[in-house]
Amino acid sequence: MKEKIVIIDGLRSPISKAGFELKNVQADTLGAIITKELVLRAGINYDAFDEIILGNVAQPAHASNIARIIAIKAGFSQKTPAYTVHRNCASGMQAISSAIEKIHSNQGSLYLVGGVESMSNIPLLYQDAYKDFITKISYSKSLAQKLQILSTFKLSHFKPVIALLLGLNDPISGQIMGLTAENLANEFFISREEQDEYALQSHLKAQAAQEKNILQDEIHPIITKETSFFKDNGIRFNQNMKALEKLKPIFDKNAGTVSAGNSSQISDGACMLILSTEKKAKELGLKILGVIKDYAYVGLEAKRMGLGPIYATKKLFDKTNTSLKDIDIIELNEAFSAQSLANLKAFASNSFCKKTFNSAALGEINPDILNVNGGSIALGHPVGMSGARIVLTALKQLKRTNKKTALATLCVGGGQGAAFLLEAYDE
Repeated sequence: MKEKIVIIDGLRSPISKAGFELKNVQADTLGAIITKELVLRAGINYDAFDEIILGNVAQPAHASNIARIIAIKAGFSQKTPAYTVHRNCASGMQAISSAIEKIHSNQGSLYLVGGVESMSNIPLLYQDAYKDFITKISYSKSLAQKLQILSTFKLSHFKPVIALLLGLNDPISGQIMGLTAENLANEFFISREEQDEYALQSHLKAQAAQEKNILQDEIHPIITKETSFFKDNGIRFNQNMKALEKLKPIFDKNAGTVSAGNSSQISDGACMLILSTEKKAKELGLKILGVIKDYAYVGLEAKRMGLGPIYATKKLFDKTNTSLKDIDIIELNEAFSAQSLANLKAFASNSFCKKTFNSAALGEINPDILNVNGGSIALGHPVGMSGARIVLTALKQLKRTNKKTALATLCVGGGQGAAFLLEAYDE
């Protein structure tokens, strides 16, 4: 890094299961609430920001370039530019790294970054046959033509296309995301029992964190006319193996091991961060939460996309001369139990690392430092938000525990991975 890049502070909404507390809150409204609260808490003048960069995957039709809409609704003036980025599950991270690149090219020194997603409001679409029918009706010039076209109407035209499912299907591999997790379960010999046990631990850790109010310092409630929402609602309190074992496989119904219980949840949420140079932060007299040391993105086979974390972490460690023993906290996004477990096995496998990177194993990840307050299986995975959320959670955990270094990493649909190296700020 040419200049020390710091995070002043961050804030997120509670994460809601899709279709529940935040179902009536559109993504732009959700993002604006968190953005406004964060800026007001930081006490920074809106005009001091150079730009707003936000990640979002299912950009709503009513809020094209959602970052700009959020900025204006949150109180930024018309003169403050804003744009939206999209790298699937790493969109929130892409917003952060895009701002860093802006800083390094002397475009600015203070940015509002983050990610937002309302998976509840991903729309149902009309089929092409119905769209064609409507188009022909619109262009018909006589009653006879309209009647002729009307005679071709079928009730099946109203069968919806579920945009959410389209987004979860990868056109590169031709598989829905859950099947890429099944691929890794087979490749790394990960049993259903192992996956359910991993999911159980995610819920138990998240439950303990919520009961102790550990995460409340990073959460701001969402209060609107429709809802008053204060805490993550995806955590299954007192979860147990018997309940998990009852759930049937949902992607490979015959021989699969990936169930709804050991998969991340479809969710709604927003997370925002204030990013700047250390110099700018000091000029403004701001306290600093942490440092972005470096980051890395990689590409890999789409059908094995879940291995993105080890590929990205290896690249990041090589760039920064870092090793696993230097890491105190790890946030590894839990797309699926199978995906998370595959990465843990790959990190520790000499044969995998030799074959893939021509190197020794990166090392065994200590479970005591991994997703210590639960992960996306328990908390939820609003895809445009999660990259920013795990960076915030990791930095907050460093501060809570007086630790030094964290790794935030995730897999990306379509066959990519992202990893960020973070540090507590040393005054």
